[in-house]
Amino acid sequence: MKRRLSGELSAAAAALFLVFTLVFGIAARAATEFMVAAANPHAVKAGYDVLSTGGTAADAAVAVQMVLNLVEPQSSGIGGGAFILYWDAKARTLHTVDGRETAPAAATPERFLTAEGKKEGYWQAAVGGQSVGVPGTLKALDILHRLFGQRRWKELFAPAIILASEGFEVSPRLAESVARAKYLDRFDATRAYFFPGGQPLAAGTRLTNAAFARTLREIAEGGAEVFYNGPIAEDIVAAVNATSAKANNITRADIASYRAKLRPPVCLDYRAYEVCGMGPPTSGGLTVGQVLGMLSHFDLAKMGWSAELAHVLGEAEKLAYADRAMYIADSDYVAVPAKGLLDTAYLAKRAALIDTGKAGAKAPAGVPPGAPAVKLAASRYMGHLGTSHFVIRDAAGNAVSMTTTIESGFGSRVLVRGFLLNNELTDFDREPTRDGRLVANRVEGGKRPRSSMSPTIVFADDVPYLLVGSPGGSRIPGYVVKTLIAVLDLGMDPQAAIDLGHVAHRNTADFDIEIDSGAQAFGPVLAAKGHQVKARRLTSGLHAIRIDAAGRMSGGADGRREGTVMGR
Repeated sequence: MKRRLSGELSAAAAALFLVFTLVFGIAARAATEFMVAAANPHAVKAGYDVLSTGGTAADAAVAVQMVLNLVEPQSSGIGGGAFILYWDAKARTLHTVDGRETAPAAATPERFLTAEGKKEGYWQAAVGGQSVGVPGTLKALDILHRLFGQRRWKELFAPAIILASEGFEVSPRLAESVARAKYLDRFDATRAYFFPGGQPLAAGTRLTNAAFARTLREIAEGGAEVFYNGPIAEDIVAAVNATSAKANNITRADIASYRAKLRPPVCLDYRAYEVCGMGPPTSGGLTVGQVLGMLSHFDLAKMGWSAELAHVLGEAEKLAYADRAMYIADSDYVAVPAKGLLDTAYLAKRAALIDTGKAGAKAPAGVPPGAPAVKLAASRYMGHLGTSHFVIRDAAGNAVSMTTTIESGFGSRVLVRGFLLNNELTDFDREPTRDGRLVANRVEGGKRPRSSMSPTIVFADDVPYLLVGSPGGSRIPGYVVKTLIAVLDLGMDPQAAIDLGHVAHRNTADFDIEIDSGAQAFGPVLAAKGHQVKARRLTSGLHAIRIDAAGRMSGGADGRREGTVMGR
């Protein structure tokens, strides 16, 4: 293998650009120089401007994330965490950066148990400072920029600072998210920002965030360390303690000692491609890899997009999710059998369990090579919807696939200095033991909770061919796999692949199919095979860029959110 694994725009001008884009279709889904796709047009424009003035994909990622924090605060930001895949075209090297949040050093496995030893309800655990982990997004971007950035750090914050100071129009999705969110009015600062005059923000309202603009200016001038040491960290700790129902919350020392980590990627050969993702503490790369490894034993191209393909996909997902629940957690704390989970012979045995004619029962975990000798208990699946994904490819061929989150929509509901803090500690299993056995994804001090985020880069002939990823909680691997097979097996372009109706199975009682989509037509056939079919709203936020051998790019953005694509 030839590669190794390992300008300012005023708010008024930005608003005019967005109108021009909607009316005249200036946003491009095809390009030859560079491209960016993200969940909000303001963020896409910020990334486009960085790329058009010679910035790298790493530079653009910083600008995109800062604007997303402002215009899509329910989904990501500097109060949360992220996983980043970065392709360095010059060195022909794939890097992965773990910016996942960490538990307080003093946290114990019993953190989310009641006095009677029972698991707390989700919202009881999630709302307030007791659910906040040490944020990692800024440290991850700092590493990325130091290694691969060319533009000055300070410049990359300008688009978000201007929008925060001068204001932006609240989008329909943000307005709907505010109106639907539970307990968002629990704390004074959050209520004042999202419910001005006592009413939820309305679409089209011009919203400013002076506090966030000041915070961004401090970080732009002083670097990421300003966030982790000094007044910002003090204010985070104070806000957490003021809103927490627990002791042993994050401290100044926890924040100051946080480190983002460079980790090895997780890769699997699939058909003529190599599919690479992020390893633990996210389950994404391994789960996507397992599903693809099992699907490689079936002729999906012959099946086409059909109920038969959906059935095989669902059965493979059941088996992969069973292994995910048993084995995957923070590999710094738990011996994750990563190589065994992707072992070719092991996946062939798992694939042989799939009956193309009927649904199997709930799948038990397998025993992959290297499985720990100590018997573990399977964890429950957790979902987080406060997540976003974006993809970037610059003129030099460098590429980013980044998934970023604050866990549930609006995170912990704790607003400090104009940004929301995550509730990532509820991504741990709230029951540390089950049936007398330890759960791998239990709370422990300093540990990173298991994630489902699945930023992915597919290689063809040792260079990036497809960049893709999605939000969507514990269904993320399924959304990504569906899009991968639509492009790689069925020959669809990225937009068509994203637009396909979702089908997803998490090894629970239900086989989920997306309501009001073409996938709903699969329901009767799937039911006849023995599946318990549930049509529901499945809101992904997929973004993808495909690069052909000549360097031509085609992009896709998820119409289920407010994403768009720009390129040149």
